[in-house]
Parts: sequence; structure tokens; C-alpha cells
Amino acid sequence: MKHPTICPKFESAISLLSQRWTALVIYQLLTGPQRFNEIQSSIGISGKVLSDRLKELESQGVVKREVIPETPVKILYSLTEKGHSMEPIIKAIENWSQDWVKTESDE
Repeated sequence: MKHPTICPKFESAISLLSQRWTALVIYQLLTGPQRFNEIQSSIGISGKVLSDRLKELESQGVVKREVIPETPVKILYSLTEKGHSMEPIIKAIENWSQDWVKTESDE
């Protein structure tokens, strides 16, 4: 029996989304542009890991980093068009989790 071949593009997409915290960062940015500390405090991620995830998402064209020349300098992170196109996927996972994922408070 021949096994189906996994599409390399699908594999890359799953690899990106399955990195720890990545989907949560995208989910958080669906609400609009945010500063580093806002993202960090809302999802409880370490600064180093968040920095790594934002750099990766920026290199993939999912997140845009905007430097606003004020005193002090203000840096905003937002989703690009490519990032916003993930909204239906993220929302579908959110909906699925409401029906199928149990938490400690549900027990």
C-alpha cells in the first residue's frame, strides 16, 4: 500500500504554527498592533522566547515590526496581510477547542 506524500508547503506551515507560543502570538495580534510588553504580559511568555518568535514571524512575513521615533522609541508589532490570512485557521482552532478540549476548571 502506497502512503500519501505530505506536501512540503503544508509541512512548512505546520512546522511554523507548531512552534511553541507562535499560534498564541498570532492570536494575540489579531486584536491589533501591540507593544512587546503587552504581548508578553497577555500570554505569559519569557522575553527571550517572545523575541525569538517575533523575529521568526517577521522573517516569514507574518508579523510587521514598526519603529515609531518618539522619546522613548516605541515599537509596535502587527500582523501583515499574510498574518491576517491565518485568522480563519486560528478561529477554527479556537472553536474546536471550545467543544473538545478539557481544562482543569472543566473537571
